[in-house]
Amino acid sequence: MSYETDTKNDKRGSANLDPITDEPGAHPIGTGVGAALGGAAVGAIAGGLAGKAVAEEIDPTMEEAYWRENFETRPYGKDGNFGDYGPAYDYGVRAYQKNAGRKFDDIESELGRDWDVAGADSTLDWDDARHATRDSYHRLSDSASRGTPHAGNRNNR
Repeated sequence: MSYETDTKNDKRGSANLDPITDEPGAHPIGTGVGAALGGAAVGAIAGGLAGKAVAEEIDPTMEEAYWRENFETRPYGKDGNFGDYGPAYDYGVRAYQKNAGRKFDDIESELGRDWDVAGADSTLDWDDARHATRDSYHRLSDSASRGTPHAGNRNNR
């Protein structure tokens, strides 16, 4: 008797036996868990793709115009000028385009590490620039999560 014959005649030849009934086929709990995990993975992928699509719709020029008009309304903007904060807002836009779907807190240390190069046109150190970078990043991520257009959305002109 060959291996093929044994597996056809012996239910144990199937790698997918129900552990309770010993019948071929997945156990309902295993199927449910697998389906749930598969669904979560598909959801995460779809969410990431949606975030990427939103990030691609951002117009940095429109974002700059928004922050140029509104930076003084922020607690840190009262004592500064837009020339200092502009690079930090732009950094937030670029960070969101690269990391759409991620929380700012999850990437903040990476952004801080790279600020000396990214913020070369700013007089701010990271401790001051991070507030504007966070505001810019959150403005984009908040609009994406609500599904609402923002001033920097190319389709919202």
